[in-house]
Amino acid sequence: MPIDRIKMDMQFVHGIERNEKDQAIANIIISLAKNMNLKVIAEGVETGHQRDFLSERRCDEIQGYYFYKLMPAEEIDKILINA
Repeated sequence: MPIDRIKMDMQFVHGIERNEKDQAIANIIISLAKNMNLKVIAEGVETGHQRDFLSERRCDEIQGYYFYKLMPAEEIDKILINA
């Protein structure tokens, strides 16, 4: 199977706010992916600081509670219909 993206584990994303080691690991993951012409998805983004850090480093996609908490399918339908 061809690989077109790398997913960064939430453990590193959560550590972005706590220590420089996780910031360095996140930077390396993004840099490695870019050098291989791959997209990067960061999972577990919960804060604006995490979002900003990843965005500034050209992370392609983020997912996590920063946008929405888990919800029933009916609520998702309402959001998508009103978008």
